[in-house]
Amino acid sequence: MSPFLVSLGLWNYWLVVVLMMVGLYLVIAKGNLVKKLMGLNIFQGAVIMLYVSMGKVSGGTAPIFIESSPGELAEGIVYSNPLPHVLMLTAIVVGVATTAVGLALAVRIREAYGTVEEDDVTRIQRLDELHEIGLSARDALRELGSEGEEE
Repeated sequence: MSPFLVSLGLWNYWLVVVLMMVGLYLVIAKGNLVKKLMGLNIFQGAVIMLYVSMGKVSGGTAPIFIESSPGELAEGIVYSNPLPHVLMLTAIVVGVATTAVGLALAVRIREAYGTVEEDDVTRIQRLDELHEIGLSARDALRELGSEGEEE
């Protein structure tokens, strides 16, 4: 069998890799906090898919033991391990809760700063810090401009 056909048989792992890369790209490349949260959710979904894919046993059945005769278990039966699926259900619940907290923080940041863009929030924080130490708005903007040139 050709390597291409073998890799097509593992389509679920290819999908996991693509989703992980999309989620990682969104977290790294985007400045919008809500888009970063969506990237984290996509990445989390990919990890959940990976664990569920690995937890599936071909030809496996639910781990319910069947007695062939009283006191003896049937032999030759392949059982699937339920632990990865149970752990991923827990991960889904934790992920939903984390997303809710993240979105609540994004709403609060929007109320406080008027934006959810990471660069704008940082710039506003720097302006506030410079204003607190007594610089005028013009001097603060000049100071911010010189910091940008040094970087």
